[in-house]
Amino acid sequence: MADEPKGLNKPVKLKADLAAFLGATALPRTEITKKLWDYIKQNGLQTKTENGAPQNAGKFIVADAKMLPVLRNTNSTSKSGKVTDFTNLKEGQTINMMQMAAVVGANVE
Repeated sequence: MADEPKGLNKPVKLKADLAAFLGATALPRTEITKKLWDYIKQNGLQTKTENGAPQNAGKFIVADAKMLPVLRNTNSTSKSGKVTDFTNLKEGQTINMMQMAAVVGANVE
């Protein structure tokens, strides 16, 4: 199979919370990110201010009850040493959209 998907298009195994959220056990990272953004947009979960009310626009993502278990799996350190820890995130709190890659990375095996 010469056309086997590679890199971001290669399916990865989803951890339990993300699998339950997306209704799939394996997806490419690109598809995971797309499906998360579709959910965020459909539910108006973007806001312009940190921990602000949902406004359907802005660079922050408001954690709702359904997405919270997925976000709480995130506790990672980037190559530059920045820690992204959402293990104590509460419903209604926000994450920066730039942290979505860490969320995806924390929820795949």
